Order: sequence, then structure tokens, then C-alpha cells
Amino acid sequence: AVTLVPSMAKTAAHVTMLQRSPTYIVARPGEDGVANWLRGKLPAKAAYGITRWKNVLMGMVFYRMARKRPEKVKERMIGMVRDHLGPDYDVATHFTPRYNPWDQRVCLVPDGDLFAAINAGSASIVTDTIARITPDGIRLDSGKDLPADVIVTATGLELQLMSGVAFSLDGKPIELAGRLQYKGMMFDGVPNLSSTFGYTNASWTLKADLTAMYVCRLLNTMTKRRLRQATPHNDDPTMKNEAFLDFTSGYVQRAAAALPAQGERKPWKLNQNYALDLMALKFGSVDDAMVFSNLIPVAQRLSA
Repeated sequence: AVTLVPSMAKTAAHVTMLQRSPTYIVARPGEDGVANWLRGKLPAKAAYGITRWKNVLMGMVFYRMARKRPEKVKERMIGMVRDHLGPDYDVATHFTPRYNPWDQRVCLVPDGDLFAAINAGSASIVTDTIARITPDGIRLDSGKDLPADVIVTATGLELQLMSGVAFSLDGKPIELAGRLQYKGMMFDGVPNLSSTFGYTNASWTLKADLTAMYVCRLLNTMTKRRLRQATPHNDDPTMKNEAFLDFTSGYVQRAAAALPAQGERKPWKLNQNYALDLMALKFGSVDDAMVFSNLIPVAQRLSA
């Protein structure tokens, strides 16, 4: 919604964002000034590498600060919203969440476009809940009517692991819900199956890239050893299952029972940390807690 509103406000007479509760919203420049400067001074590959690590490390520092000193970070983030909207805007109602930073994802708005639309009068925010839809708009639980010519729904996200595909092993259905996930991509006791699930506290594609890299390493190892099957296996009966995602967002909580689990120790523990995952997935062993089997028959090797 925070992306839709400023875009729609460019052509609509007025756009109202109706939210049940506020979320943390931070303005960032639409362009990376450091990256632009580096591109003018260095070869493209070097500039890209430095910019990438700069952004990764800044994100890690921000996340760590938010978890270590949530009240300080919360105060600063809400203060920045007040800087954009002015002292007369009701920031307490519309931009002050009930939870701490990074209990749910933080929204970034490029160049503060959402705040600019609010200041220009082309957009507004209403914090309330829906009682019912009326011929003229929306009746709110507070008793107020919110007039609307068009209603755009931007809520009700339902997480679905691997698009809801039903998997089976030797003709028997496999239940992935609650099953330990291996290195954030494979599943305990399930051979040759990997999925991509990015970071919840950083750019999604950082983990997606590492997952693809690790799967290629695993496939190359299997080819080299002439094996056709790799099965993660937890042989520690004391391993405790933990929630797959430590998030309070409604869409996560609604899907919690359908998600896999993580363990309390590696390689079953989710790091949510790019630097740690880079070391583990790019340079770490592919043999830990992995059972390789199904040797390619000699006849097939010779024919290949």
C-alpha cells in the first residue's frame, strides 16, 4: 500500500490509505549517492561490489541496533516521520506501531514520496477497521464513513510454501509443515528437494543468490562423486524445533502452522545474516548432516 498510494496520487483526485494499525516507514533517497560517485571513479564491477557490501553492512547494523535498543531506534524512526510531516500531523495515531522495529518488516519509501503526497493533500491515512462496505464507500468501526469511488484491496496476503505443490516420496505424501529445514533451503529426510526463501530482515535476493550458489555446489559434488541422491538428516534427538519465522506480521502468523521449522543449532538454524550465510553456503562443507546415496551404475556412467 505504501508503494501504491504515492503512485496513484499522481493522477487521482485523492487517495486514502485505510490501515488497521500503523507500520514503520522510513524515507530513503531514490538513488544511492555513494554508488553514483563510485561508478564515476571505479570500474563497474568494483563499484558494484563496494556498493553491495556497503548496503549489506548498513542493513545488518540497522537491524542489530533495532533488536538491541528497540526504544531508541523506534524514537528515531518516528522522529524522522515527524520531520517529514510537521508537528501538527497526528503521527502517534497513524505512524506509531504497537510493536518494536523489525518485529515486522520495515517499509522504505523512495525520496519520501508517501510523505510528499500527504503534505501535498493528494493522499491521507486513516487508521481504523472496516465495519462494512456501503454504496458510497466504507463504514468504519468508529462510526465514520469513508467515501470512495474505487476500493483497492492491498491486504490479506496468504503465504504458501512452494506454491502449494504436493510432494511425495516413494509414492507416499510428504508433509513439509513442521519439518526441520536444512540451511534454509532443504528439508530433513527429503532427498533432492530445495526451495528458495529469502531474508525477512534484508534484501530477499541476497539469500536467493546464496541458495542458488549452494545448490550448484551440491550438484557439482554429487556429479563428481557419481551420486544421485542427497538427503539432509538430523540424527540429534535433542534438537528442538523453533518457529521458522520470528515475525509478528498477520500473514506470517496465519501461515505459521503450514511452514517448516528451524532447529536451535546449525545447519538447521536460520541465521538471517548475510555474512554468516555467505561463509557457510559459499565456503562451508556440503557434507554436514547430509547423507549421499544412490551411486550411478557403471553401465550408465559408461554410456554417458
